[in-house]
Amino acid sequence: MDRVEELMKRFTGAMGVSGAEEEVFGLMKKELEPIAEISRDRLGSFIGRLKGGPRGPRIMLAAHMDEIGLMVSHFTGNFIRFNTLGGWWNPRLIGLPVRIRTSKKDIMGVVASKSPFHMDKEERDRPMKSKDLYIDVGLTGKKKPESLGIRPGDPVVPEAPFTVLEGGGTYMAKAWDDRAGCVALVEIMRRLSKYKLPNAVYCAGTVQEEVGLRGAVTSGHSIAPDLCFAIDVNIAQDLPGSPDGSVESLGAGVSICVYDATLIPNVRLRDHVAAVAERKKIPHHFSAIPFGGTDGGKVHLNEAGVPTLVIGIPTRYIHSQAGILCRKDFDNTVKLMVEVVRTLDGKTVGGFI
Repeated sequence: MDRVEELMKRFTGAMGVSGAEEEVFGLMKKELEPIAEISRDRLGSFIGRLKGGPRGPRIMLAAHMDEIGLMVSHFTGNFIRFNTLGGWWNPRLIGLPVRIRTSKKDIMGVVASKSPFHMDKEERDRPMKSKDLYIDVGLTGKKKPESLGIRPGDPVVPEAPFTVLEGGGTYMAKAWDDRAGCVALVEIMRRLSKYKLPNAVYCAGTVQEEVGLRGAVTSGHSIAPDLCFAIDVNIAQDLPGSPDGSVESLGAGVSICVYDATLIPNVRLRDHVAAVAERKKIPHHFSAIPFGGTDGGKVHLNEAGVPTLVIGIPTRYIHSQAGILCRKDFDNTVKLMVEVVRTLDGKTVGGFI
């Protein structure tokens, strides 16, 4: 594995469901402390300011540290009930190996349901709801989950290893949404630290994006940016049954999002980024997401408004325990962001308003 693959392995392997992002915060701090001034907002978001730059304009690069997961809610005998954190499609939960983080140690288990062999046809055909599911940690007899130190509120994360796939330049892991963005932030900041820049560059590892874009609000207030890029995954559609004609696919390059349910981007900023991509011959495409949103949806509403654009890395099977991402798309995203940030002097940024 090269250095970037090692970073991807560590970041995707970390526990970091919404409200429990501390392990990811620690990884970002370790990687960026040599080149950035580190702080956190009162909700827990990571904030890093690249050392040595001028006071402005203030450029914010945001990626969320949290991943979708579960939280222990209560117990039914030997079994553990849970609340979902983020947008799960329930069929993906059944049979999912999970890790419960307690105050003492991590406990392994599996998400399960009533056996289909004990269901009538109507019950089997009915969509499964999360309230019908539970976590089995292998307890028998009168032993209760509390005896293992499991308590309501404990975070639960899918257990899935980072894997280099045989298809060529693709990786499978949990939590690409949005650890791919977090690793991209590390790489972008590292490369930008080697240049004399016309701006002050901040990166934000936001918390609780999957449950309402919450860290984007507080980190946006803390940084008070003049311009923002939200770096996230995008929904690859190069799959059987996907809409015909979609350009959102692995290997298609950087996704420049022209619309989602929380943000219509600044048009001049969008065109500027596309022009840089064209000039530098960086593969890219435009995408639109009819529902859902990113941290950009909150940051662009900060104070009097912030020109904002979402930059996406095409990823298959987001919001599951096993997404697939293409290394070339990741590398091109980092390259494009570095080239764009280098162009953002005061005059250029002022032209987006």
